[in-house]
Amino acid sequence: MQEFHHNRARDLIKNAELLFDQDTVQSSITRMADVLNTRFNAEDSKEFPLVLGVMGGAVVFTGNLLPQLSFPLEFDYIHVSRYGDDDKGGEVVWKVIPRSNVAGRTVIVLDDILDEGETLAHVKQRLLDMGASEVILAVFADKAIGKKKPVQADIVGLVIPNRFVVGFGMDAYGYWRNLPGLWAIKPEDLKQE
Repeated sequence: MQEFHHNRARDLIKNAELLFDQDTVQSSITRMADVLNTRFNAEDSKEFPLVLGVMGGAVVFTGNLLPQLSFPLEFDYIHVSRYGDDDKGGEVVWKVIPRSNVAGRTVIVLDDILDEGETLAHVKQRLLDMGASEVILAVFADKAIGKKKPVQADIVGLVIPNRFVVGFGMDAYGYWRNLPGLWAIKPEDLKQE
C-alpha cells in the first residue's frame, strides 16, 4: 500500500485545484500575527504567553507565524492523536504533553486545521484543566463543514471549503505538506485502486 501512495504522490497534485496561492497564505499569516501582536504588545500587557504548536501538521504554520510575533513568548509543542472511530470522535491520546507549566498562563494553541473540532476541543479543555488561565486557539485553516463544531477558533487564517486540501502542513498520505499554498485534491484521485 505504501508503494502505491508513493508512486501516486505526484499524480495527486497534477489534477488538484489551487484554492489559495502562496501570497494569499502569507497574507493570512501576517494578519493573524497582527491580531496577536496587538494584544500582547499593548502598553499594559504583562502577559508572556506560552505558544504550543500541535505536531505535526502545524509545523509549517508555526514556523511561518513565530518570526512575525514581536512579543516575549515561550514556545513548546504538543502531539495528540485520535484513535478509534473518527465519526464518533475516538479517544484522544496525548503523545507529548507540554513540558512547560501552563498553570495561570495564557496559552496560544497553533494548529493547521480546524476540521470536525473534536481534537481541539479536547486540547483546550485539557489545558484549562491543567490550570491555564486562558486558551487561545489560532488555526491556519477553518474547514467549512456545514455543521456546528464543539469548539471555535479565536483566530483564523483562512476559511476553506469542505474538500480534501493539501499544502502548508496538510497532507495526503504523508505527502505535500511542503506546498506553499493550498490545493484541493479531487475525490477520484484519492480513491485507492
